[in-house]
Parts: sequence; structure tokens; C-alpha cells
Amino acid sequence: MSAVSWHPDGLLPDFAQARFERWWGMDGAWVEEKNQRRGGESGVKRLQPLQPGKPPLYSKRQVGHIFRSLRHPLGLPTVLREEQALIACEQLGVPVPKRVFCAARKHGGQWQALLITEELSGFVSLDDWYANHSAVLSHARRQAVLRRLALVLRRLHRGKRQHGSLYSKHIYVSLSGAQPQIALLDLEKSRCRLLRRQAMQHDMEQFYRRRGAMPQADWDYLLHCYCDSQLERGVVGDAY
Repeated sequence: MSAVSWHPDGLLPDFAQARFERWWGMDGAWVEEKNQRRGGESGVKRLQPLQPGKPPLYSKRQVGHIFRSLRHPLGLPTVLREEQALIACEQLGVPVPKRVFCAARKHGGQWQALLITEELSGFVSLDDWYANHSAVLSHARRQAVLRRLALVLRRLHRGKRQHGSLYSKHIYVSLSGAQPQIALLDLEKSRCRLLRRQAMQHDMEQFYRRRGAMPQADWDYLLHCYCDSQLERGVVGDAY
């Protein structure tokens, strides 16, 4: 998929306008009800697969939901920043939901924006993993999941990329493969930092506070792995 489609004046090319209209008109069940903030509203719908055998989709829909920066003092939809974060994570080797479509336009003088991504099939949130799965795993397999999480966070921060909303509910674990897999969600607040240390310090302090049911012993092991200079070599081929 190409990068985001938008123009400062809010006009889309005809081909992008047609695609936007099609995605905007798709019906689905709200999985995150529209919330009012940032001068507008934002919510997430779950859409049916476009083809048999394909995963379901998630549609983040925004109206007037913007962020401002020195580069964009008048504001842009936050999904455009999230799209750039997803692209950056892909380049860093950090697993994130697969992008399908992202675009923004002005309608009646107000921004409308869409971000369509594929569902992470076979993944559960870290919260759900601790509630329903981690207790039945051996100590070694449980530690394998934590090592993989440490590796993903190391890759993110090595690229000077800050997640910005690193809560346990935004970290997803796959239990279905031969090796544990970790993916990150909700990168709406993600941004680049000047120094790797800044990204690491912000995210790890935030994650410690919002780690959910993760016990202190697991946090200590995660931090030990994160600081291990041999982590990448040790995780390759880590059996689950």
C-alpha cells in the first residue's frame, strides 16, 4: 500500500475520492464507540472481509479529530500521523496491523479521515493473555513471550520511535505459531524523538504504570531482556 493520501486544501484526486466514498459508506459494528475529543470525534468499526479467507478489517473513522504541530499549525487528522507511524514500524521490523487504506479530505469545511487495517488474526491483547493464557504455559515459554516483547520494543526505540500510548491493551500476543509473536496497536500518538533514550524512557515508564496484570517478576525479566546486548541473537529461533 502507498503512503497516505491527502492534500493541504482537503481535496482528493478523483480516484482517491471514489475509494474514500466506498470505504466511508461501508457498514460495520462499532468496536470503539465514537468519542469526542481533539475538536471532533473518532471511532472504530469492524468490517467484514472483502474476500472469503481474508481477515476482517477495522475502520478508524474521524471527523474534525486533529493534531497540530509546528509543521501543521492549522491541524491535520490524527490518522495521518498514525499512518506514518505504521510505515515507520514496518521499516523498523516492528509488527503492526497491515495497512489497507488511509486518506483524508475536507467535507463541508471539516476534515474527514479513514484508516483501514487488517485484523491481527491469531493475536490476543497482553491483558487477555495474562487473564486466560499465561498461567497454563511453562516458565520457559512464558519467558519466551517476554523476550519477544523486549525485542520488539528495542527495535522500536532503536529507530528513535516512541509509541506514545504503550499500555498493555495496545500490545498483542500471538499464541498460534511455532514462535511467540508480538504486535503493537494504536500508534496515534507515536512520534520520532531526537534521541533513542527519550523514546525508551517515555515508553517504558508509561508501560510500567499501565502494564495491567503483569507481575513485578515478569516486568523485571522484561527489563533485563530489554537491556541485554545479546537479545537479538538469543531471540532468533526462540521456541514457544
